[in-house]
Amino acid sequence: MERASGGDPRRALVYGLAVAGRSTVRALRRRDVEVVVADYRVDEDKRRVADELGVELVDSPDVDRLTQLLGSIDLYAPAPGIPEDHRSIVLARELGVDVASEVELAYRWEQERPGGPRPMLAVTGTDGKTTTTLMTAAMLEAAGVRTVDAGNTSTPLVDAIDARRGDGGEAYDAFVVECASFRLAWTPTFRPDAGAWLNLSPDHLDWHRDLESYEAAKAQIWANQRSDDVAVGFHPDETVMRHLAAAPGRRRTFGDATADYHLDGDQLVGPDGTIAHRSAMRRSLPHDVTNALAAAALVIESGLADREAAAAALADFVGPPHRLEHLATVDGVDWFNDSKATTPHAASVAIRAFDDIVLIAGGKDKQVDLSSMASESQRVSSLVALGQTRDAIAAHFSAADPSIEVSIVDDLDSAVDVAAASARPGQTVLLSPGCASLDMYRSFEERGDHFRRLVAEFTGASSAAPAASPPSGGPTA
Repeated sequence: MERASGGDPRRALVYGLAVAGRSTVRALRRRDVEVVVADYRVDEDKRRVADELGVELVDSPDVDRLTQLLGSIDLYAPAPGIPEDHRSIVLARELGVDVASEVELAYRWEQERPGGPRPMLAVTGTDGKTTTTLMTAAMLEAAGVRTVDAGNTSTPLVDAIDARRGDGGEAYDAFVVECASFRLAWTPTFRPDAGAWLNLSPDHLDWHRDLESYEAAKAQIWANQRSDDVAVGFHPDETVMRHLAAAPGRRRTFGDATADYHLDGDQLVGPDGTIAHRSAMRRSLPHDVTNALAAAALVIESGLADREAAAAALADFVGPPHRLEHLATVDGVDWFNDSKATTPHAASVAIRAFDDIVLIAGGKDKQVDLSSMASESQRVSSLVALGQTRDAIAAHFSAADPSIEVSIVDDLDSAVDVAAASARPGQTVLLSPGCASLDMYRSFEERGDHFRRLVAEFTGASSAAPAASPPSGGPTA
């Protein structure tokens, strides 16, 4: 029997002292909660941070120590990197301790805000979350709503709710929360005013027990909504539509021609009419349009922005780095950085955007089926495979089309050399790994930055990353 969630905790355990964990500790301390921290990978930097925060740091506690810690607290806040079968999670649930992610904590605190809580819009899905979150925030800003993108971004929601932006020190009017399954898994009360579920495909099976657990975490985006909230789902994704049918809020769809928000010819339209012309968008690949429809549905159906504001934002929006980021065109060959494609589904979406590709793919093995990456094999002329999954990816593409030229390499430097040697005018060299980066890099950003530098060295193009176009410029605590 779990202890009731909510209320004011007196003592909390935070497990994990990376970005989200540090923010959670600070937010708890601001609310006079006593905090103890544990981490399975303690180094000098984390010891220094713990000292600065004034908290006890326990290094890799065993079961007995964990049991003692969990018995002395009334709140456990695991960092996003702590998988759901971690012994601390299992013990906490056995003991009935309140387990809450940083998104859940921020939501609870926002409900107690003097003057009332501010609106929260939320975005989840296997792929497309970041771009859709940024588009949504840009649309709200275009409507005059002071907004920050938070959650699974560089700004944890526990920071955003306490932050003020810019030199004027203005509080935010609303939040757009990017909700990865890690944060949604522990959200017993989180209730967005409008929530969009973009898609579902197998991912993070090294964190979740199984696909059903991953799906259940995603479904939390609508689980606590009320009848006057808005649930926005992608049609025709069967899993999303099944959960949308049971969502308690007002239901809206986006996607194909039968959806509430869809592409009619070259017009992005909703129930009330045209939102924008596709040609007015800075970039309008198929997934750009889909993301724009989801963002428009969120802001319009929530009543926070209108069609004019959505159109104005789309006319100026530049996608974030590492998402089909065009790096250079040299000798008739286009170079694209899609390092954020950390799932087979995301890589498949990128592959469908081009007709003749030299594909660089592979990375950390997350125990998911990679075969879908080869579903558009007719678009791939050459494959350069690397990382833990290189042999599996090479096998899938070779089975799909034996005429594909396959090269297996040890690192990204070699991959760029091979791609450059094989690419011909009219082709696209595309880094779209379909896998996580953690077998070789600390993050997909580090992988994408390395690729950008390598391409710059080869082509003579600028190696600077483009602005990611967050509408707020980032909060200051």
